[in-house]
Amino acid sequence: MLRFSAVTLFPKMFESITEEGVIARAIKNNNIAIETIFLRDFADNSRKNVDDKPYGGGDGMLIRADITAKAIESVKTERSFVIHFTPAGKKFSHHIAKELGEQEHLILLCGRYAGFDNRVIEKYADLSLSIGDFVLSGGELPAMCLIDAVTRFLPNVLGNTESAHADSFEDGLLEAPQYTQPREWCDLKVPEVLLSGNHQKISEFRKQEQLRVTAKNRPDLLKKDYVYDELSKQNI
Repeated sequence: MLRFSAVTLFPKMFESITEEGVIARAIKNNNIAIETIFLRDFADNSRKNVDDKPYGGGDGMLIRADITAKAIESVKTERSFVIHFTPAGKKFSHHIAKELGEQEHLILLCGRYAGFDNRVIEKYADLSLSIGDFVLSGGELPAMCLIDAVTRFLPNVLGNTESAHADSFEDGLLEAPQYTQPREWCDLKVPEVLLSGNHQKISEFRKQEQLRVTAKNRPDLLKKDYVYDELSKQNI
């Protein structure tokens, strides 16, 4: 079982992923466990304040290092891996998700306001992650994205064991478009090759489509020489 511990000011946000879908099934089947650690439970005053003004001035409030440390220490073990979510972090990816799936316990630091006092990050964070070049109100949504992405790689979570290995990014490219019934809809037809029953031609078509979609939408992914060679062969 992979255990997730989210250190947060908004624990109820995580209920949205624990009650339905793949995550709910993974919890039910004891593939994962998700707990929330409420920062205000570790406040040292009657008003349950966890933040204060930054030294040196500036906008916003910072979550105090001493309070965050108490929250972390309440669940941390020798096998825990601590992740901090920040726009300044390393970009989260398919392959990072796969690697994190090999951990036993992930502690997810979900900041609010102007974030955490940096000293707690220096002391505890094993990895700082960003889910993209944009700013959110807090780390809860990135944490939920990570939980979903990592859980998909765990054994027996997906109904089809090959599903995670056929996803976008598994081979460095985006996934090819998919089609189902009806064969024709709004004057748009399913590509004939997918109806041919010729598995080799279908495989070649899907690879071509992967390259086309990747070149159009995410040309930054096309960095390896073999990908450029394939693009040239397919005249994409």
